[in-house]
Amino acid sequence: MAMRREPAQSGEPCAEDHRVFLHHVAWDDYERMLAIRGEGAGLRVTYLQGEIELMSPSRQHERLATLIGRLLEAYAEEQGLDLDGYGNWTVTSQEARRGAEPDRCYVLGRRDPERPDLVIEVAWTHGGIGKLAVWSGLAVPEVWLWREGRLEVHVLEGSSYVQSERSRLLPELDVGLLASFLDRPSQTQAVREYRETLRSQGA
Repeated sequence: MAMRREPAQSGEPCAEDHRVFLHHVAWDDYERMLAIRGEGAGLRVTYLQGEIELMSPSRQHERLATLIGRLLEAYAEEQGLDLDGYGNWTVTSQEARRGAEPDRCYVLGRRDPERPDLVIEVAWTHGGIGKLAVWSGLAVPEVWLWREGRLEVHVLEGSSYVQSERSRLLPELDVGLLASFLDRPSQTQAVREYRETLRSQGA
């Protein structure tokens, strides 16, 4: 098992995610790593066909992921939808040799799910294991990926994702409108203004 630590980035303290990469890791070693870590928050573990990324998200990363989730939850409440959040649920498949913990994930409707319907990922720091490659192998129907100031929607077509202008899971949701509230100075203000806008549009 080989290890590589991502070089430190310059700039504002705590502005970058901290990541360590492990190479040629067997599935059993990955499962042992998850067991040793337990359910404690703070460290995300991604596994893709023998490669592991250990990430401690930055404060800004976590804030943005939380805000996207809160806006999505506000939309569901305004629409009267059953949307259950599962946080950083660890989703794995030995057959696919993949495992990951999203920034946020959700299930639409009332049922006991095997995997999320929707995953939210924030690409705050460049590089690392490609999350779309991981989630496609885990058969997650939809991924919202924030990167470079944009919120992208990726829907699963066969074994890979296709970028879409709209959510397939929530086709009436205007993703661009939701994303326009991500620049507010506080999460509470963003959610309040988003709700007011939805109500003014008759959502």
